[in-house]
Amino acid sequence: MNNSKLALQAVTNSVATFAYISIVAWVMINGERFFGSGPDDDIRGPLLFLTLFVFSAMVTGTLLLGRPIYYFLNGKKQEAVKLVAYTILSMFVLVVLAFVLFAAA
Repeated sequence: MNNSKLALQAVTNSVATFAYISIVAWVMINGERFFGSGPDDDIRGPLLFLTLFVFSAMVTGTLLLGRPIYYFLNGKKQEAVKLVAYTILSMFVLVVLAFVLFAAA
């Protein structure tokens, strides 16, 4: 697989991950508005938070590492390493852009 296809795949996965993180952050910020506020000793808040945390780990792990693991297990080790590197680079660029945009606001 050529480098441009791997780079496009990495950017697509990174943008999807960033969008997922943005949605989860928005839900967390507006959680009290959606779910109301319960008593301090209520187990539902920590239970839902930890469940969302585990679910998010599965989703982001699949988005960022699913295809590289697939490539690696099918003998395409060079493509797997390149895809991980491109994904790290594209996530870094998205984080820097987010910081710049939030700092300017």
